[in-house]
Amino acid sequence: MNLKSERRGIHVDQSELLCKKGCGYYGNPAWQGFCSKCWREEYHKARQKQIQEDWELAERLQREEEEAYASSQSTQGAQSLTFSKFEEKKTNEKTRKVTTVKKFFTASSRTGAKKEIQEAKAPSPSINRQASIETDRVSKEFIEFLKTYHKPGQDIYKQCKLFLDTMNHKRDLSIEEQSECAQDFYQNVAEKLQTRWKVPPEKVEKAMDQIEKYIMTRQYKYVFCPETTDDEKKDLAVQKRIRALHWVTPQMLCVPVNEEIPEVSDMVVKAITDIIEMDSKRVPRDKLACITKCSKHIFNAIKITKNEPASADDFLPTLIYIVLKGNPPRLQSNIQYITRFCNPSRLMTGEDGYYFTNLCCAVAFIEKLDAQSLNLSQEDFDRFMTGQTSPKKQESDSFSPDVCLGVKQMYKNLDLLSQLNEKQERIVNEAKKLEKDLIDWTDGITKEVQDIVEKYPLEIKPKSQALAAIDSENVENDKLPPPLQPQVYAG
Repeated sequence: MNLKSERRGIHVDQSELLCKKGCGYYGNPAWQGFCSKCWREEYHKARQKQIQEDWELAERLQREEEEAYASSQSTQGAQSLTFSKFEEKKTNEKTRKVTTVKKFFTASSRTGAKKEIQEAKAPSPSINRQASIETDRVSKEFIEFLKTYHKPGQDIYKQCKLFLDTMNHKRDLSIEEQSECAQDFYQNVAEKLQTRWKVPPEKVEKAMDQIEKYIMTRQYKYVFCPETTDDEKKDLAVQKRIRALHWVTPQMLCVPVNEEIPEVSDMVVKAITDIIEMDSKRVPRDKLACITKCSKHIFNAIKITKNEPASADDFLPTLIYIVLKGNPPRLQSNIQYITRFCNPSRLMTGEDGYYFTNLCCAVAFIEKLDAQSLNLSQEDFDRFMTGQTSPKKQESDSFSPDVCLGVKQMYKNLDLLSQLNEKQERIVNEAKKLEKDLIDWTDGITKEVQDIVEKYPLEIKPKSQALAAIDSENVENDKLPPPLQPQVYAG
């Protein structure tokens, strides 16, 4: 099984993580591959189109109702036929998962019933007290933070209070509409910070983080996994799917991580802990921070195993393995919560957005994982999924069923010791070979030096005689003047 075939079902090109509209930001499966900005544009277009269609449908239903009422005065049969058609169309319209015009302009008649359901399923008093304490703490921190902004801080606090009051009166809206309100609020506040209050970009980012923390801490119990959505159903489906895939090994996913190395094993445990801890956070940014910490532990584990920096092709299979091994609680609800109510700038750019997009890809891969992705035959894949057999049972097939776990562990330790003994013998042999090579190299150098000395012996010549004066041997030119003689001046 070659490496290319093993990576065939797991490899994701980095361009696939970007928005399919080509804007350069990270996309998201929850946004149908668009980034937050492009998705909102597409959503507004579809929404306007849907509103227009709903207006036309409402007018048509009104006309048909009037015609049905008028015809009821003439024939009872025609009345029942027309009224039945009208009722059928109304029933079909209610089943459509869209927001009609009536929901925008009339109050919901089910508000009281929803409140009764929420009261019936309210958490215990201890949980409410804990949430209240955390809310008070976050509110105090938010107020202290805004004091550093002086006048803009007061306006920001008023805007946040107004938004919370507005959201409290919009409980009957769908979660998508509440998400749209939150995203609009983030965008408006960020624009005011930059244009009206002239806040520097680095302070704008800090302010938006604190605003998100303050707002979502208060809104968490209303917007996380609401009863009006199928988030809980998706959570159970993903958990069931991951449990059914408990037999998947790191080798099948081509995970470049060796858990026998203690440091790598610790990194894997920390990564699983971080991805599980995500569910305990209330703020989208804190949940994203857990994903980022998990991803960094994965990169460190790969780096230690391979002694080189990890690549994107190494990271995604390892992230899939961590998710399968950890089986995080309410995974889909957490992803949907981050997608709906996180500051969109964090999901569109930066390392948080990159790691979150990879997590979404990992979950999508797990949901669609098949025999071809793992390079297994369909027959083996079906047997593994149904629990008839498991690739992990191959190690224990040599033992009888009545052998205790202690004996099995003892034999595994003996095998490990045998492998270590073989490695030690191999190291000793290599050391002896290295020692012999060093001795041979020393002898060779000594022999080469001796050969050179014998071939070019050192000869010591006697000391040469002193040289005579230069002019003493110059007998060829007789026309030279005699040497100068000193003259005595008698003055």
